[in-house]
This record gives sequence, C-alpha cells and structure tokens, in this order.
Amino acid sequence: MRILRPRPSAPALLPAAIALLLSAPLYAQSIGATADQDPQDFDTIHVTAEVIARQALGTSVITAEDIERRPPANDLSELLRTMPGVNLTGNSASGQYGNNRQIDLRGMGPENTLVLVDGKPVGSRDSIRMGRSGERNTRGDTNWVPADAVERIEVLRGPAAARYGSGASGGVVNIITKRPTGDLTGSLSLYGLVPQHGAEGVSQRAGINLSGPLSDRFSFRLFGNLAKTDADSLDLNADFASGDTPPAGREGVRNRDVNALLRWDVDAAHVVELEAGISRQGNVYAGDRAVSLDGTPLLTELANAGAETNRMYRNTGALTHRGAWGAASSRLTLAFEGTNNKRLNEGLAGGPEGSIGSPDLWSTSRLRNWQIDGEVNLPTTLAGTEHVWTLGFEHRDSRLEDPYSMSQSGNNGGGIPGLDPDRGGGKADAQISAVFVEDNIYAGERWILTPGLRFDHHSQFGNNASPSLNVQFSISDDLKLKGGIARAFKAPNLYQSNPNYLYYTMGFGCPDNFPSLGAGCYILGNPDLDPETSINKEIGIEWAPLSGHHASLTYFHNDYDDKIVSGFVPVGETVGTPPARTFRWENAPEAVVQGLEGNVVVPLLGAQGDVLKWSTNVTYMIENENKVTGQPLSVTPEYTVNTSLDWQATEALSLLLTGTFYGRQTPATRDMNNDDRCDEADADCDALRQVRDPYALWGIGARYRITDRVSLGGGINNLFDKRLFRESNSSYAGAATYNEPGRAYYVSMTIGF
Repeated sequence: MRILRPRPSAPALLPAAIALLLSAPLYAQSIGATADQDPQDFDTIHVTAEVIARQALGTSVITAEDIERRPPANDLSELLRTMPGVNLTGNSASGQYGNNRQIDLRGMGPENTLVLVDGKPVGSRDSIRMGRSGERNTRGDTNWVPADAVERIEVLRGPAAARYGSGASGGVVNIITKRPTGDLTGSLSLYGLVPQHGAEGVSQRAGINLSGPLSDRFSFRLFGNLAKTDADSLDLNADFASGDTPPAGREGVRNRDVNALLRWDVDAAHVVELEAGISRQGNVYAGDRAVSLDGTPLLTELANAGAETNRMYRNTGALTHRGAWGAASSRLTLAFEGTNNKRLNEGLAGGPEGSIGSPDLWSTSRLRNWQIDGEVNLPTTLAGTEHVWTLGFEHRDSRLEDPYSMSQSGNNGGGIPGLDPDRGGGKADAQISAVFVEDNIYAGERWILTPGLRFDHHSQFGNNASPSLNVQFSISDDLKLKGGIARAFKAPNLYQSNPNYLYYTMGFGCPDNFPSLGAGCYILGNPDLDPETSINKEIGIEWAPLSGHHASLTYFHNDYDDKIVSGFVPVGETVGTPPARTFRWENAPEAVVQGLEGNVVVPLLGAQGDVLKWSTNVTYMIENENKVTGQPLSVTPEYTVNTSLDWQATEALSLLLTGTFYGRQTPATRDMNNDDRCDEADADCDALRQVRDPYALWGIGARYRITDRVSLGGGINNLFDKRLFRESNSSYAGAATYNEPGRAYYVSMTIGF
C-alpha cells in the first residue's frame, strides 16, 4: 500500500536546510546519479513514505479504479466517507450548515483535517468567515479536483500526520492527480445521477483528460471539468417548516476546472514541472442560514430561483524540481494559491447572522497563500544499522483581505475601548516557517523505529515543537504490532486571532448565565490565543499474509488541549450606560477523543480475491467531548461500518455491492448560547435533543468494458430508499441537522482515445 509522502518543513532560520538542498548537486557529483530510478515517482513515493506505509495503521488509499467503479456525484468526500476513521460532520455540535458536512478524521473536526493536492496544501475555505459557533459556510476543500483527474487519494490518520504541521491534528487527505504519460492519450468521461424523489437535486458532469509527449524531454498533462449538482427543493424539509423558509436541504454547486502541467525531464535523474490551474465553484442556494429559524421571504425567493449566492475562484501555480542523487532524492517546490470568495452579504450579528439581507449587495474576501518547501531523503548506515533520514523545510505566507467581515459596528453600549476605527482595513496575515527531521531506523530484523521532530515558528504565536515516534515490531512475517505517539498543533485562524473581527448580539445570543445588561454582547477576536495542541496516540495489530487476507485493529486516543471556542465568560464591558458585555475567542482547557478502527479483507475466489472479495472496515467512537463542559466536540455516529462485496464476474464485467451502517448520533445538551436543552437525567432528554437513531445505506454498481478504451457504468445509491430529513438549521434540530438523500440512479461512460 502506498501512502502520503511526508512533506517536512522549516522556518526563517532555515538557511542550513536550504543550503543542503542547493548543495545536493555536489553530493550527486561525488556518488553519481543513477538512471534506474524514476523521478516521476518522487512526488509522492519515497523510501521514507514506503516505510511509513508499513508502520502506520491509520492509512487508506482510494485508487482510480475505485473511483471508476463507485463514482461520486460531484465531491470526493462522498468516497472519502467510506474510509475507516472518516466521518462527515461540522466543526462544532451546533448543527449550522449541517448539509455542508466536511471530512472529519478521528473526531478531531474538519478544521483539523489538512487537504493536499499533489502534496500542496489547499486553503480556500480559510477565506470564508468563521462564525461564533466555529462553523464556516463552506463545503470544504475536497471538490477542487474532478474525480476523473484523480490517480489516487491517500488518507493518513493519527500520529504519523503530525509531520505536516498546523491543521493536521486529525490527519491528512492527499489528492494525487494523474501524471503525464509516455504516449499521447486522452479520455472523455460523462456522468449523470437522477434521484427517485423530485425534491432532491440532479447531478451531471463531463470531464476531459489529455497527456503525452511534446518532444523527447517535454511532456504535458491537461484536464478540464464541467459539473453541476442542483440544489434540493425547499419542499424537501417542508414538514419541519416554521416561518417563511423551511430548513434548507443540500445546496447545489456549479464547477468549472482547468489545469495544465508541463514536465521537463532534464535527464534520467531530474524532473522539473510547471503547473497552473483555475477553478470556479458557484453555490446554488437552497435556503441555508446560520441561526434564523423562520428565514425570510428573500431567502425563500433566492432558493426557489436556484440563485448563485456565492462564487469561489481559485487560481494555483507551482514550480517543482525532483531529483535522484544516487541512493538519495530531493524535492523543492514553490507554490501559489489565490482565492477570491465573492458572495452576497450575510448578516454578521444576532438573528440575521449568516442570512442574506439583499439580492444586490456583494462583497469579496481575498486570500493569498505563498509557499516554498523542500526535502532531502538520505540513506545512511550507522554502527551497522540502516537509517533513512528525511530533512526538510517549509515557509508559508498567508494574507487575507475581508473588509465586509470586519465591518460590524463596535459602537453599541458606548463603544469598545481601544477598538481600531479603521478596523485594520479588513486585513490580516500570518507567516509560518518550519524545519523537519525524521529518521527511519531498521533495528534488527524485527524493529523499525521512526523518531521525528518538526519545529514551527508562527509570526504571531511563536514557536511550536512537534516530536513524534512511530514503531513497528514484527511478531512474525505476517503479524505486526504497530504504534505511535506525536504532538500535533493548529494555529488560530485569521479570523479568531484578529482583534478587529467582531460578533454582536442584541441580547438573545448572550450566554445563558451572563445575559445582556441592556446593550447586548460582543465577541472579539483574540490576538493572545494559544495554538490548539493534541497528544495523539495509537496502538494496534495487523495481520497481512500473502494470501490476500488482511485484518487490523487500532486503538487511538487523542488528548486535545486549548481548542479555540467563542467564550461564555465576559472579559469586560463597553464604556456606556447601559453597557454591553464583551466576550472573546478563548482556549477551552481539555478535550478527549478516543476510539477503535478495524479492517477485514477476505478473498473468496481467485488469487488474492481478484474474482470475489469481501472488505469491511469499522470505526467505533468511545469518547469525543470537552472534559470541562461534558459536551461533544461535534456530532458523529457512535459507530460506522462500511462493507463491500466486489465481484469480477467476467473479464469485462465487474459488480459491486456496498453497505454502510451508522450508529446512534447524540447532540449536545447545551446550545451555542450555553443554554440547557434538557437535563441528561430527564427520561425525555433524547426526544428533546432529537437523537438520531442508527440507520443503514446500501448500494449496487456495475462496470462493463466494451473495449480497452470504452466502458459503461451504472448503479443505484441508497437501494432501499432510507431517507433522513433536516429538522432545523441549528442546534434546535439536535442531531437531525442534515439530509440523507433517497434512492438515486446513476450512469457513467468513459471513452479513451
């Protein structure tokens, strides 16, 4: 199994690391570059990565064949949710934007899942304002690469992900695109999905891929994508309606993507790649808002019209050198990501928070991320023991300009003392520099030890050290005991740490135990926050004989400190009479996340199950809560079981039966204002909180290869039509904050040329 390559990094005191990279040619001259290494593999597969793949239990891979046989309607998260340790959820237990659930690894929340494309961080969601609940009105960053352009997706959970720095406390999702090929090839892919129920959105997409040589040394790759998923109708959740706008169903999306890569094979050991891309995501509105229960006539009008209420434009560019220097290898990358987030203005305070107030007033948030990073992999032998060293560095510069989100007035209650009248022009920035070292030690025939250390320097929040240790012990050739421990962290985002970022409520949104004094309440950005940290631990056992059978069981335990939340205890008051209470973003003292992951693969027919194979994975969440308040960090199923029966019926025809079982989902007993929903000892508490009971989803799919280059596919999602409905747009719905769509039929075609 191949897995994410470790993407180390380093700070502004990095001259030594940079000098090492730049001096690599001298090292090559002394030992001679070898022509039997393929530089094309160096972007994701290093000796180090292969070692980690054998050590870390929290790894999963989705291949291009998996995507072809079980195509997502649009977003890759539809497939990612079937991996062990993966759920779709929000970043809090509030239920806001419940249908825009994102990838959550091991219960650490979407903001602690780092998304990469070809090893480069994707940060477009950071251009979207974070509300006081900790939620953003976003579908996340797993929909920027069309499914047909993906070679594989690698998921890394647990301690091994700490090497990636800020935002990887839960883990890493690396989306790897198809690379240039030696021959001129191309494909046209078509997909369509029609729900059985007319109130649910139709999906359709078309993609094209081209790649091949331009000369002996130059080659190219080009992909393009057009896709549209319609928004669900307002009628979908109308039985739970109150006021003007029913609870929103799933929002739609219009995608347009173009990406080009030019590759120069300098010689047998060196590759230079230049890449550029542009993407557009248009949101098709379904009536969503943050806190307003009743909605408004305008929201209903926009939803019924299928209006685009926000548009995200993402531009990327990268220049990469990869090289082989005898037994060593190196990579150096300069990358840019620019996001323009244009949307109809949403309320910043109180009841209108997150609700569109005018069909004509737009604003744009601009985020620019620049990054340079590199690494060197050096095999050595010390005292008769083999070592593979990875040394690397990273520097990332993020600049946000969002004047509208910083425009909330601070004058109520006589005004906030010391508030910048210009509000900083809506600008914020941060720089992170890091260095990284890791040593893979082959200690005898049974042990592999991988100690590592990453050191980050944040321009606002100082230094952070992330030590790690992963261990593998071979009990036998087929049976291995594996474990790991690491310290991971996440720096405060550019909204939470900005003192010019305000939230205001006239009174109802004040915490229950600190009500309004007459002029409402403010929540202020806090430049004195501490980064979130976690001590991530895992231990497990894996059985993998050559027969193709596979089984593993992993226990994980994360001690999560300093989670950043909007505070419930006032830190001051405004200067007027009556005053407004002032609160701010603060660090919650302690939380714990722990659970089990299991995996079983049973070959039933053929060599290693290449005719008939049964695969199952299970995730069981033992604990996921703030230890001070007793509240869950997010709403996740008690257990998730994914099972599939894969049958290669003939050389041309493959069939797939899938099933997913979700356990009980229990929401918080307090809402976002810290108000009690019910007493947990109350016999009716489950009903008051609207606990979501266990449910199961089944699907069937088929793929038929007419020729080597032409194939047809089709299937049925949610075979037994198990539908779930959203009962409100906030914590008033308990756990019933998202829709599970009913039975739907899909067809697909791929034509190669």
